[in-house]
Amino acid sequence: MNADAVIARALTLVEESFIASAGPGGQNVNKVATAVQLRLDVFALGLSPEVFHRLKELAGSKFTAKGEIVLTARSYRTQEMNREDARKRLGELLREACNLPQKRAKSRLNRVGKVQRLQGKKIRSTVKAGRGKVRLD
Repeated sequence: MNADAVIARALTLVEESFIASAGPGGQNVNKVATAVQLRLDVFALGLSPEVFHRLKELAGSKFTAKGEIVLTARSYRTQEMNREDARKRLGELLREACNLPQKRAKSRLNRVGKVQRLQGKKIRSTVKAGRGKVRLD
């Protein structure tokens, strides 16, 4: 499954609830629940094990013991802006989890390179060996 398909599926499964928010909004904060809390059941997405473990690692404390990701957005004064912000953050999190890192190709050293490396190590070891305490015999 590619990242866009996972994000589209996640946005259909997400549960939104609005909660009272602290922060910008003046008296409006006391009257209207502007902060949004998104809950996504990760098991319902049907992710591959690699993507699931990567998502769990990336989500950190946002990942609950029940297998849900809980995001709270309260940066803006309106529900719509907070909802948009939370959905955007969820999409970025899922996109990053779907982009698996490329495996590092093992570098190969030729014979000349190995000899040069060992010579350099030998030179450094003699320099360091000469840095001992000075003995007056």
